[in-house]
Amino acid sequence: MAEDPSARLHAVAVELAAMAQNGLTYAADRYDVARYVRLRELSAEMLGVLSDSGVDDYRRALAAEAGHATPKVDVRGALFDGADRVLLVREARDGKWTLPGGWADAMDSPTQACVREFAEEAGLAVRVSRLVAVHDGSRRNFHGASPWHVYKLMFLVERLDDAPPRAGLDGETTDVAFFDCDDLPELSVLRSTADQLLLLRERHREPVRDPDLD
Repeated sequence: MAEDPSARLHAVAVELAAMAQNGLTYAADRYDVARYVRLRELSAEMLGVLSDSGVDDYRRALAAEAGHATPKVDVRGALFDGADRVLLVREARDGKWTLPGGWADAMDSPTQACVREFAEEAGLAVRVSRLVAVHDGSRRNFHGASPWHVYKLMFLVERLDDAPPRAGLDGETTDVAFFDCDDLPELSVLRSTADQLLLLRERHREPVRDPDLD
């Protein structure tokens, strides 16, 4: 199957943005600096054309980055009720459903980030039981609107108490519920896809298999 042209252009824009950021980190010559600033500007323009966001949003986002460009880390946790039902939260931004999770913060370990996000978005105390997948978000989650390359870490989690789930503790979610993986609501696929939920269900049922990579 031929590659989607918009997906290819998005990949080029993200790579150009990373190249510009690295150049601005290490360049000393003022002419090189000017070239990298222009490269960052072109990346923002490309991303703006490919999405519904304005070019100025991308200019600000890219200009705020500093240091050597590396992928960002997104963590997600899957809590199952029985064999098939998984807990999802509704995102305030797009009204769609996803696994609890988000960006890992500095000084968080991966499991600490997952536990924190679960508490903030679903109101539950959990512990991480195992790593299920490390996915490239550009390949698996259609990150056509993101100016960054994202790695996604997905874990199975277990509840630590019987408290009912509560959404909205961090202002980023509006609802929380369990859903059968064969009857899912509309998903926020930039965050979690149906294929990823089915993979998590499979590993929940058969926990001895190795993590799914890339």
